[in-house]
Amino acid sequence: MRNSDRYQRNYYMPLNPTYDWVKKEYIDHPPIWCSVDLRDGNQALIEPMNLIEKLEFFKMLVKVGFKEIEVGFPAASDTEYEFMRTLIEKNMIPDDVTVQVLTQAREHIIKKTFEAVKGAPRAVIHLYNSTSVAQREQVFKKSKEEIKKLAIDGAKLLKELADKTEGNFAFEYSPESFTGTEPEYSLEVCNAVLDVWKPTKDNKAIINIPATVELSLPHVWATQVEFMHKNLKYRDSVILSLHPHNDRGTGVALAELGCLAGADRVEGTLFGNGERTGNVDLITVAMNMFTHGVDPKLDFSDIPALREAYERLTGMQVPPREPYAGDLVFTAFSGSHQDAIAKGSAYRVEHPDEKWSVPYIPIDPKDIGRQYEGDVIRINSQSGKGGVNFILNTNYGIDVPKPMQGDLSYAVKEISDHEHAELSAARIHQIFEDRYMNREEIFAISDAHFKQKDGILASVTINHLGHPHIIKATGNGRLDAVNNAIKNYFNISYELSLYEEHALTMGSTSKAMTYVGITMKGVSYWGAGVDDDIIKASINALVSAVNQVPAINESTEKDPRLVEMLNIIQENYTSVTLDQIAEKTGLSKPYVSRYIKEHSGLTFGDNVRKVRMKKAKALIKNTNMKIEKVSEAVGYQNTEHFNRLFKKEYGVTPVQFRNQ
Repeated sequence: MRNSDRYQRNYYMPLNPTYDWVKKEYIDHPPIWCSVDLRDGNQALIEPMNLIEKLEFFKMLVKVGFKEIEVGFPAASDTEYEFMRTLIEKNMIPDDVTVQVLTQAREHIIKKTFEAVKGAPRAVIHLYNSTSVAQREQVFKKSKEEIKKLAIDGAKLLKELADKTEGNFAFEYSPESFTGTEPEYSLEVCNAVLDVWKPTKDNKAIINIPATVELSLPHVWATQVEFMHKNLKYRDSVILSLHPHNDRGTGVALAELGCLAGADRVEGTLFGNGERTGNVDLITVAMNMFTHGVDPKLDFSDIPALREAYERLTGMQVPPREPYAGDLVFTAFSGSHQDAIAKGSAYRVEHPDEKWSVPYIPIDPKDIGRQYEGDVIRINSQSGKGGVNFILNTNYGIDVPKPMQGDLSYAVKEISDHEHAELSAARIHQIFEDRYMNREEIFAISDAHFKQKDGILASVTINHLGHPHIIKATGNGRLDAVNNAIKNYFNISYELSLYEEHALTMGSTSKAMTYVGITMKGVSYWGAGVDDDIIKASINALVSAVNQVPAINESTEKDPRLVEMLNIIQENYTSVTLDQIAEKTGLSKPYVSRYIKEHSGLTFGDNVRKVRMKKAKALIKNTNMKIEKVSEAVGYQNTEHFNRLFKKEYGVTPVQFRNQ
């Protein structure tokens, strides 16, 4: 950007400013709210609302709880004139609602305005004229006295016509372009108008301070408002009103600081979309009070319905990050510093790795008719692991174990980076399923039967390279036995490092969700399974994890005859002999011995010892059996011999292993 020297500050501070507003911490009571949504000039719509649309919008504002509603500029628009007449003639104005109309300080416009409001049960006639230095000197080419006379003459005409016109009327005056006017001069003009109206506590006048164009930081505005608040005549009979705009993006701050500075009333539009960059967003101002425990006296408990009607009737769009109402308000997890999981309430979060919690969303979405909905939740490449899990948990009941969340987060980030896009909840769920569920690229388990024998003996059908292979293995539990069957078949070694489970849904028809983590050579692999039967879900999760192990990619199909022989060893490992295998297979003892050695790479004795050592290791790890009893349980009557074999297999004695 260039030529910044072309610009200068063109606002005016009071000559004797005060800063009492700074001492106030928060707004402790709501202002009088006035919606100006229905005046076409405030919306600057491409296609102004027609009469039917305005009537629907009016009813919606009444339902929300607005007691003052500006319905238009009847002298400037036939539609707004007709709208005003319809409200009056059809008795559509509730007893506790006051309508407001706008008029310039020009005689013919004022007179037509009174024609429009004739018979109104309660109406505010809002008079304005511009007072700014730029308007006085460059547009109107009038002196301060001449500008003030316009205001005084307009005020007199309002009073005169109000006395002659059927209806109940109150008056409002705005020194238009206040932000570009010397505060002392604005005060002089407003006080001159008040001297004409002579308001009382029973018949108050409204002095409205508009930020027609935002020209300063919000604290300057607050100081200007406080100056007016402290120096207006008839102050206890005057309602000090604000009409902030949003040219510099601080409209909400203007309204909030203006209330701290003494304002009694705020004019604005529901979602802030209006002329130029908008009137102040009343929903945001009101809901900000609500989050501080202050009842704004407006009902925004169904913001989605308000938004739908607003967009349909005006043709305007509420931005996706609009406070409280936007699609992404309750859904964005944009960065690891926001890697948080909702705990206990919808609007507090707890950091997943440390014991502290911070406010995240300042309001429970249920209070405004919102929720964490899957169709609007988005994750991008900067999102943290807790955010990804939160989305799966909220939308699908999946609660990924913390050790597994990092791997999932990296998978999501990789895809988001590749696609250069945010990812919906459904897309996140698909990534989870593709990565961790139903992984059967190398092998699958189609069946498993169990019986109690030295713990659990499993008979597992492993489908590998197009053929089923029944593998038998023992374990402390059913999943452990299946795990040992997989290890035996592929002749691999890994640790089962994680197992977690939870119900996927509530009720008797709930499915079980299981998670399995295995570690091989320092690398972790993860799987997940879901089924009505928790054992089937667990097996599915284990199979998905093991299918990701590179070591099984090059595995060849096991010889059926060898599998049969090894299964006999598994079932009878404490007492098995070559004679037993020969008898059961119908082969000679020397042939069996030779066959096992050639096809497994281990002798018969080594295979027996391997099975016994695995069983012994499991008993030592998971039971309190004495080492002597473990030795006997796995087929060794001599404990010293068992100790030597165990140390040779695992590098430590049984006692050392237990102590570890």
